[in-house]
Amino acid sequence: MSFLSCEEMLAAARSQNLSLAEAILRSDLAESRLTEEASRHAMHHLWHVMEATSREYDPAQRSRSGLSGGDAAKVEQAHQTELAQPEGQTDALDISSRNLSRYVAKFGPYPAWKDTAAHYLSCGEEMYPQLLADLDKAEKFIFLEFFILRSGKMWDGVEQILRRKAAQGVDVRMIYDDVGCATGLPAQYWKTLQVEGIQAVPFNPFVPLLNLVMNSRDHRKIVVVDGKTAFTGGFNLADEYINQKERFGYWCDTGVRLQGPAAWSFATIFLELWASQRPDDPGLDAYREEQPFPAEEPTIGLVQPYSDSPVDDENVSKNVYLDLITQAQETLWITTPYLILDNATMTALRLAAKRGVDVRIYTPGIPDKKMVYQLTCSYFEPLIRSGVKIYTFTPGFLHAKTWLVDGRIAVVGSINLDYRSLYLHFECAALLYGCAALADVGEFMMQLEKQSHLVELKECRTSAPGLMVSALLRLLAPLC
Repeated sequence: MSFLSCEEMLAAARSQNLSLAEAILRSDLAESRLTEEASRHAMHHLWHVMEATSREYDPAQRSRSGLSGGDAAKVEQAHQTELAQPEGQTDALDISSRNLSRYVAKFGPYPAWKDTAAHYLSCGEEMYPQLLADLDKAEKFIFLEFFILRSGKMWDGVEQILRRKAAQGVDVRMIYDDVGCATGLPAQYWKTLQVEGIQAVPFNPFVPLLNLVMNSRDHRKIVVVDGKTAFTGGFNLADEYINQKERFGYWCDTGVRLQGPAAWSFATIFLELWASQRPDDPGLDAYREEQPFPAEEPTIGLVQPYSDSPVDDENVSKNVYLDLITQAQETLWITTPYLILDNATMTALRLAAKRGVDVRIYTPGIPDKKMVYQLTCSYFEPLIRSGVKIYTFTPGFLHAKTWLVDGRIAVVGSINLDYRSLYLHFECAALLYGCAALADVGEFMMQLEKQSHLVELKECRTSAPGLMVSALLRLLAPLC
């Protein structure tokens, strides 16, 4: 910061009629060019590092330089371990998975966890009763974060439990995206939830002005109960997700239920965003005493949650997908509602197919957005020519975002294969390494294939005018 003394800081605060903290924050933002959210996150992290250095002070401990004393060594150690992958945690993984886990632990930034039971949920009708049962068991806290809430049977069932739990003293918090919920909820719905005892935050409230910030939406889907159980996937809280309301035929979606230490990572993901929206409320610190809980059943493999933010310099979601494409040796099966590819991803998928990998991409048969679907179809021809198999889910709309690589690693989360998810939105997912749930993922995709149409080259735009239309559509890709 550009202050040479405490006196200078105080003078700057007085001259601008600001608190000292606000003056320091503005100075940091001007120098770092970070967003306020990113700056507060960094300061929060540094605070925890400083806390760690004050515990068990040892004057004999020295930094590597030997000149700075014990505190410097402890600062260094705390900083390195806060986001570090626990030593030996991934030793049983193959080298490709181990390297991916190391990357996610550093930039996700959450470690891989043992002792977490992962249950793959292949449809909303399977997920919903389990969700209600877990919410009903809450004793300490419930965190929910969703892109879409819409009045109806699904949300009414959830809300009823949330109200009852809040009345019992359970800490219930919710983040919902203001744009995603604009047509499904009354304006300022968070005030209604507050009256019901549910702490609620509308993320990035819509302002009817031309503003690039409005493009950054909270697309995550997260439920955490007591730090023991968590859900993520493609599900939102609206009736089409459990097929109580028909939109675009049968709505096919997936998710994963985690029970064990990995659930704690999703609590952290939620609380970090919560703290950015409600800086005066207790954030992660208030839950530090809550320790990760082991699964209640025998487990195999590792589970690694991660998140992605558009306000930093690391495209974690895209990089994870690219890494999975690159490391695939035998099979690469992908479900995605939207297929809008940049050159790097397109090249990687085509190369994987050309080197003999069985690449299959499952897309909707009935689109939710016709223009976006036409854009999706524009990528079919070059992919098919390279050996990629494209399937369209004939009964309806496929909203699932699931990847399966070689039957040994999967991704289940909120991340679409399009520009908005990869560059503009807040997203999350869970990597499953060698988990028993991988068999269920494979079975889901085989059943999906039986209900899908294999697209042939003759069905694609191959004429000169058709190829020109595809090229023009792709110019719009970043806007879709």
